[in-house]
Amino acid sequence: MFVLSAATVSAQNDEPLVKFGLIADIQYADCEPQGSGFYGSSPKKLDDCVGWLNKENVRFTINLGDVVDGNFADFDSVLVRLSRLSKKIYNTTGNHDYSGVTDNKILYDKPNMPSEYYFFKKRNWMFVMLNTNEVASYSNITGTQKERELSEMSERIKASGTVHGATWNGGVSAKQLKWLDKLLAKAGKSGDKVLLFAHHPLYPQNGLAALNNTEILDVVCRYSCVKAIFAGRHHAGEFAYFKNIPVVTVEGMVETRDQNSFGIVKIYDDKITPDGYGRMSSREFNLH
Repeated sequence: MFVLSAATVSAQNDEPLVKFGLIADIQYADCEPQGSGFYGSSPKKLDDCVGWLNKENVRFTINLGDVVDGNFADFDSVLVRLSRLSKKIYNTTGNHDYSGVTDNKILYDKPNMPSEYYFFKKRNWMFVMLNTNEVASYSNITGTQKERELSEMSERIKASGTVHGATWNGGVSAKQLKWLDKLLAKAGKSGDKVLLFAHHPLYPQNGLAALNNTEILDVVCRYSCVKAIFAGRHHAGEFAYFKNIPVVTVEGMVETRDQNSFGIVKIYDDKITPDGYGRMSSREFNLH
C-alpha cells in the first residue's frame, strides 16, 4: 500500500486552491509625467508584469480598470501586451477608460468583457466583477433612468456631507444592486465563497469611493459568503476591515517612474494571501 509521507502531505497542503494575478490602474498615455503618475512607463511595467505572471503560472488574471488615461486609441497598446498572458484575463472598466467613448458597448467589447458587470466561478469560489462606473457623469447616461439615479446619489451625498461626490466617481445602478443581491443569495445557498472586485473603492470612505458605496456594502454585509473585496482607483493603496470583511485597495501600476505594482492572490482552505510585487502590499486574511 502506498502511503504519503509527511513532507508530501505538507507540500500538498501548501498548494493554493486558486492562484490568480491582480493588476490595477495601468493608465497608459503617451505623455509627460504628471506629479507621481508616469503614464508612459506603464508599457514596460506591464511587460514585466505579464512575464512574471506567466512564470508563476497563475490560473487567470483580474484587471481592475483604468487601462488608459483618457485616450481610447491607446487601448490597443495595452491590450496587445495583456494578450501575451498565457491564461485568461478578466477586465472591468475604470473612469479614465470612458473618455472619448460614446457607445459603452464598444468599450466593453474592446477588452472582451462579457457584460458591463458579470461573474465567473473557479471550483467553489465565485468572482464578482462589479461596474462602479455604470452610473456616472462620464458614462453616457444622459436621458436614461441612470441619469436620474445619478442625481439622487448626488443629492444623498450632498445631504450626508461626505466627500466622494466628484464627477470622476461613479456608482452602480439599482438594477446592478439587485443583481448582486440575488447572486450573493444564490452563492450562500450553494456553499460558494465570493470575492468582489470593483474599480472604485467601497471602503474606507474617501474622495475616490463609489458614489453609492454604502448601499453596496449594505447588500454585501447580508451574506457571510463574501470573503474579501478588491478595488483600484486610489493609486496609493489602502486597507481596512468592514464588519470583518477585508477591503483591499490595490496600489496603481502608473505611480512612480520605475517601481512596478501588481500581485498574485492565492486562495487556500483557511486563508487568502495577496502577495504583492513592487509597491503592492502583501497581506494574509484568515477565512472564517
